[in-house]
Amino acid sequence: MKCLKNEKRAAAAFDGFQVRDAVRVRAFHESVPSYAVTALHELKGLAEALGLSGFLVKDESTRFGLNAFKGLGGTYCVASCLADLMGLQDGWKFEDLSRENIQRPVFATATDGNHGRGIAYAARLFGCECHVFLPKGSAPERVENIRKEGAYAVVTQGDYDETVQICAQKAEQEHWILVQDTAWEGYTAIPERIMQGYLTMGDEIREQMKIRPTHIFLQAGVGSMAASLCAYFRALYGEETVISIVEATAADCLYETVRIGDGQLHRTAGSMQTMMAGLCCGFPCLTAWQMLEKQADYFLSIEDEDAAVGMCTLAHPCAGDCAIESGESGASAVAAVVQVMRRYPEVQTALGLGKDSVVLCISTEGATDHENYHRIVCENGE
Repeated sequence: MKCLKNEKRAAAAFDGFQVRDAVRVRAFHESVPSYAVTALHELKGLAEALGLSGFLVKDESTRFGLNAFKGLGGTYCVASCLADLMGLQDGWKFEDLSRENIQRPVFATATDGNHGRGIAYAARLFGCECHVFLPKGSAPERVENIRKEGAYAVVTQGDYDETVQICAQKAEQEHWILVQDTAWEGYTAIPERIMQGYLTMGDEIREQMKIRPTHIFLQAGVGSMAASLCAYFRALYGEETVISIVEATAADCLYETVRIGDGQLHRTAGSMQTMMAGLCCGFPCLTAWQMLEKQADYFLSIEDEDAAVGMCTLAHPCAGDCAIESGESGASAVAAVVQVMRRYPEVQTALGLGKDSVVLCISTEGATDHENYHRIVCENGE
């Protein structure tokens, strides 16, 4: 495990990611027929075992029946695009967007799995065609789940970043709407809408948390979800809560950008070979980095072996705790906390984790590759 303190951390607020924005976004999600609040589990046994005051995990495996949180960003972004085409003002709901008074656009995206499934679900929800591009080596289960949502799924011969480029070029040629969850110069508006969609998780946590967390761990691929919730929690809990960003060592582009520290975005120095498929992104989202640079306290980089520990810890809980099915990327934030408390006392000290700490993590997905999940959880155990 690697850990870096963000020396450029500064008090900052970002429009569009405040508590009032989360309330507005959640009001839309509440109008979607399949919406339901996901559970926030208090793992008292794990907290005691690790020497913490509290440990809470938000379980996103039940979100919209998609087994991951990504449907929040997908539905809100697709809906906002339709609202623009229909000329609707703020406050639109699902029923407003379901009217058959416009020609339905075609959407396209690149994905490691969960984001594409979320966009495919949203497109189907509103009667739109969808094309999803996945990198080579994508788990067949993830590809099939996208096709089950009615989308066209294509596996490329490139890695994630190359696949984003392929998808963007195809979308431009075919006049499709590109709904990508990573931003670059000249392409920021739609990724920002996807990021705003994730605020519903934050608003649910606001209602569910009984006390303020002292530490929050957020996993990141390109960083969109992490930046969205980092900004939200800063607005909600203030400057005292320590927020750490967790990446896969093989794809730690945010960590590398912090390490070099020259004000530019940097590609990971890692191999881009990790079972944490949802975090396997080699270059940061521009918008996400601009937010995280100001608001995140620490950047952690973990190995696949660490992620496996997180998966097993949640699958085989301490006495009195509930079991949580969490995939490779989903368990990464929990994995970071568990490993820090067990194996990295110097990182524990740096982060200020101890007997008075209340930790919040999000399990962003369930098992999205069941073959690998069962191999890790059943063969390794805890």
